[in-house]
Amino acid sequence: MTLHRTRQLLLTATLALMTSTAAQAQATSSVVPLPNDALFQQFGGRAGLSKLMDDFVERLVVDPRTERFFKNANKPHLKAQLTDQLCEVSGGPCKLKGPAMADVHANMAIQKGDFNALVEVLQQAMNAQGIPFGAQNRMLAQLAPMHRDIITAD
Repeated sequence: MTLHRTRQLLLTATLALMTSTAAQAQATSSVVPLPNDALFQQFGGRAGLSKLMDDFVERLVVDPRTERFFKNANKPHLKAQLTDQLCEVSGGPCKLKGPAMADVHANMAIQKGDFNALVEVLQQAMNAQGIPFGAQNRMLAQLAPMHRDIITAD
């Protein structure tokens, strides 16, 4: 098995475990930002996150598993929102503004497989941008609790 494939499987397994654990937790649906900006800096600060989101959104609109959710999206707005979101949860200075995640995704009929496909696309974008494996895992751990607000269908 190649190193890339092993890393991909490990990231997927880690996300599955985090998602399962988060589903059992009694925590609120909001994600708690990190207490310092170390992860934010590992992603290259706001400029690095913006570049990552440019790549990520372009992948989302062409991936056959996710394109139906994103093909008609306002891409500049989506990129800006995602950049602010990852900036905030990684300990950066940004604050995501707008409606709650649950409200945004309420009528989208997103299933677990759709969510997992989006995470795989994010992993592809992070790999393409050279984000270190440990930083990828820490970011996914920060984002995993959001699944409760995003998955809206069985």
